[in-house]
Order: sequence, then structure tokens, then C-alpha cells
Amino acid sequence: MSMEFDSFVLTAAVADLTEEPAAREHADAVEFRMDLADEPLSALEAYDGELPILATNRPAWEGGEWDGDDADRLEALVEATGIDAVDAIDVELESCRSGDADGVLETARERDVAVVASAHDFEATPDEIEMIETLTDACEYADVGKLAVTAETRADTLAVLAVTHLLSSDGETVATMAMGEAGSHTRAVAPVYGSKIGYAPVDPAEATAPGQYDLETLSRLVSELE
Repeated sequence: MSMEFDSFVLTAAVADLTEEPAAREHADAVEFRMDLADEPLSALEAYDGELPILATNRPAWEGGEWDGDDADRLEALVEATGIDAVDAIDVELESCRSGDADGVLETARERDVAVVASAHDFEATPDEIEMIETLTDACEYADVGKLAVTAETRADTLAVLAVTHLLSSDGETVATMAMGEAGSHTRAVAPVYGSKIGYAPVDPAEATAPGQYDLETLSRLVSELE
């Protein structure tokens, strides 16, 4: 059964699935960063935790650590969809647009595994029209369109929140956040405007993106703002 995103899903971002018990109190799911693990498929097969898994295999060209053959990376995601604990996968929007991920998307649909199509901008915050186009495109391919940008000013964060509100009000399922110090608060505030996924490490020293709160803190902030 695929992961549902009708309401906000707080994921514990981990590279080691043995951290799952420590995440149960605050998280709704685990984002397993396959690209940060030594034997990710073996770890998934051995997993016996309680939280459902969102599997992400992030390439170096999208800020991750997978620097091998991209076809092998996507094939590992295909294999992950066949593991019972995996309820959702993350596929880069660029791979969807190029057609490279066609097989991944088809297999995920056949196996009732939800798909997050993601895009990241590690340099800046695009203008609102571009962000709307990116998220709308991502939603065409997947159950959730995800966009993470880099904020330098409060105006950047307001633009992200405005786009989030606009698309969610139009019935799209999106996950948004602004990376960096200026945008860190959007991780707590974006759910108020319709963002459906949050990411946080169990241990703040293990953040997988700039500006992440630790899991306990983000859980508290989101619940207080709801």
C-alpha cells in the first residue's frame, strides 16, 4: 500500500535504518537515503521497523552522493519498490523529464508505491513563475511534487510559501522548503500553507540539507503551528 499524503507527513531522514526506533516518537515515516548507505538494498530487505519508508537514491548532480552509473542508480530504486517496507520513492524531476525514469515510474505504479518527483536549487530561489512551472510539472509525473530552493532573503521565503499556497489551493500535492539559514523556518511554516512532507534528521549533526531542524524540534514546531 502506497504512502498517503492527504495530511502532512514528517519523515526522519536517515542513512542508517537502525535509527528508526529513535524516530518513532516523532516521525510518520523514514526517508532512507540509499546514496548515503553502503548496502542500501540489503538494509531495506533486513528492515523490521514500524515506520514506512520513503526511499531516496540521490545522485551527485542533484546534491546527493551517488556518483556511479545513473541507470544502476535508477535500477536500485526499481528493486526498492519490490520491498514491502518501501511505501514511496523519490525520483528526480530531471530524470522524469528526460525519460530515464520511465521504468521506475511504471514499476512504482504497478506495485502501488507512491512517487515524489523532486527538484532542488542549491544556488538561489527561482522566480515564482518558474517555481510554479517546476512544481506543476513534477505533479504531472508523481503523487507529490517536491521543490527545495535556497533562500537568501525573507522575500525568497515568502515567494516559496506563496507558491506552496497557490498550488495546494488548486488541489496539487506538493512538498516545499527553502534551504539555508534564511529559509530554515519554512520547514516549520510551509505545512501551514499546504506542504505535505517535512524532512529532519534524528540527530541534528546528521542533517542531509542546509537549514534542517532536528526531528524532535520540527515535530514540535509543526504541531504548534497547526
